[in-house]
Amino acid sequence: MKLLKVEKLKKDYLESIGFSWHTDSDGSDYISDELVCVNSNEANAYYEAANELYDMFIAVAQNVIDNDRFDELAIPFNLRDIIKISWENEVHWHLYGRFDFAGGIDGKPIKLLEFNADTPTMLFESAILQWALLKQNNMDERSQFNNIYEALMDNFKRLITLNDDPSSFEEYYQGWKILFSSIANNQEEILTTKLLEHIAKEAGFHTHFAYVDEVEFNENEGIFKDGQNYEYWFKLIPWEDIAIEEGELAALLTQIMKNQKAIILNPAYTLLFQSKGIMKILWELYPNHPLLLETKDKPLSGKSYVKKPIFGREGANISIIKNDEVICENQGPYQNNFIYQEFVELNEYNKEYYQAGVFFAYEGCGLGFRKGSMILDNTSKFVGHIIEE
Repeated sequence: MKLLKVEKLKKDYLESIGFSWHTDSDGSDYISDELVCVNSNEANAYYEAANELYDMFIAVAQNVIDNDRFDELAIPFNLRDIIKISWENEVHWHLYGRFDFAGGIDGKPIKLLEFNADTPTMLFESAILQWALLKQNNMDERSQFNNIYEALMDNFKRLITLNDDPSSFEEYYQGWKILFSSIANNQEEILTTKLLEHIAKEAGFHTHFAYVDEVEFNENEGIFKDGQNYEYWFKLIPWEDIAIEEGELAALLTQIMKNQKAIILNPAYTLLFQSKGIMKILWELYPNHPLLLETKDKPLSGKSYVKKPIFGREGANISIIKNDEVICENQGPYQNNFIYQEFVELNEYNKEYYQAGVFFAYEGCGLGFRKGSMILDNTSKFVGHIIEE
C-alpha cells in the first residue's frame, strides 16, 4: 500500500468554509496529511462493486418485504408501514448512501462491511476536502474517483424526472420545495445537511434549512416551517432513532406519507439497507459471492469473526473474535440484536488500518478513506486519495 505525504489544509481555511471539527480531542488533525494511492483499475473496481451491490440490496429488500422478514433486520414495528409505502412508489427516490469496504488495494479483494444507506456522513470530506487537498498541493484535481457533487446534483434532479436522464428536470419542475433538517447540536451533521441543501439549490430546487425542532408536522396537510409548506423533507436523523425515541413523529410521518402530503429523504426503505441484519440475508441469497463476507445471526464456527450490533454507530459495541477469544472490542450503548460477520483485515500500513468508503448516488460516485485502529471509531481520521498509474 502506497501513501503520498501532502501539505495539510490550513485550519483557517477549513473554518472559513464551515468545517469546524478539524481537530480531535487529543489535539491531532482529523484530516490526514497523506493520500492513499490507487490505480485506475482499483478505482474502477470500487465503482463496479458499489453498483453491483446496490442491485443486490434491492433484490434482498424485496425478499424481506415479500416474506415479512422485518424481525430479522430488527425493524421497529412502527416503521413497517412507512417502509412498504416508500418501497412501492418510485417517487420515494434514494438520494445517496455510502458503502464501507475492506480491501481493494494491492490485489486484496473488495469485501463489503456494511452499507450506510440512510444517514451517511463523511460527505463533506469526500466531496470537497480531498479535492481541495489535491488543488492546494498543485496536483490535478481530476486525478480522483470523486464526482460526488455532480452525481448528487443529478440525483436531486431525478426526484422530479424519476429516470436515468436528469436533463429534463427544468421541463417538469414546478417549484416544489425541499426543507433540509438536522439536529441543532452536531456540527458535522449540520454541515453535511447544508452541503446537500446547497447542491439541491444548484440543481434548481427551492430550498430552506431548519433544525428538526423548528419543523411543524400535520398529518393532513404536510410539513411546514414558518407557515410555508414543503413537498420534500430531508432529515439527517436515522429512521431507527425516529422510531424508538420519537414515536409520535414516526406516526405523524406515516400519516403524512399515506395522505401523500410529503416525500421524505432518504426514504424509509433505506432502513432495510442500513440494518446490518440484511448482511445475513445477502449471504443467504448470494452465498460465497466474491464481494460478500459470510454473515449469520450466531457466532461463526471455525473462523474468525466480528460481532456487530444491527444498528450501531462509530464502531461502538463491536468485537473481533479469533480462536474463540476476543482480541479487540469497543464498548458502547448498543446491547441488543447482533450479527456475526467473517473477519477480514482492512488495508494496513505501518500498523494503521484503512477502510474505503464509496458513495452511491444512482451509481458509485466517489471514494474516500478512514484510518485508525482495527475497529474504526470516532477517533479515526479522514484520508483522501489520488489515482496514480
